[in-house]
Amino acid sequence: MSAAVIAGSPPTRSTPSPLRPVPAGEVLDLNGLRNVEFGDTEDELTRRGILRTDVVACGPTLTGHEMASPVFVGDRLVLLWAGDPMRTAEGITTGTPVAEVRARYPSVTPLHAPRGTYRLDGLLVRQGDRAYLFLHDGRQVRKVIAGYADWVRRLFEEGAGPC
Repeated sequence: MSAAVIAGSPPTRSTPSPLRPVPAGEVLDLNGLRNVEFGDTEDELTRRGILRTDVVACGPTLTGHEMASPVFVGDRLVLLWAGDPMRTAEGITTGTPVAEVRARYPSVTPLHAPRGTYRLDGLLVRQGDRAYLFLHDGRQVRKVIAGYADWVRRLFEEGAGPC
């Protein structure tokens, strides 16, 4: 994983509200995306015409999933960073209030960024060997990441990102 700091965003105003309806947008679940699954190899995705390395970006891109940033380790897809308007099946996306994440995922584990850093706190939702990580500013979700639980946890602890 290439080293990059998980940068914080300036806080924005958000009023906690009852659960919102599930927003529109592509669904990122704990298996991956439509036609892209965790564990797929770079070669397999390239052969299927999904993985592109010819685009100017911070890393490879996924055809048809332009708002997702894939992270490969040892040629295997281990994480996906999801950009707005991508969402989880439960409707969590960038901008979702933290209270709503806790309501939709009651087993969430809070993670605290090291003091004195510009990193965001996280909410970890683990199901078997997969997990979601919702990075937040205390009010709203700022980043949504999904993948293998060990790599999600490592990303949070080491502060690495897709670029």
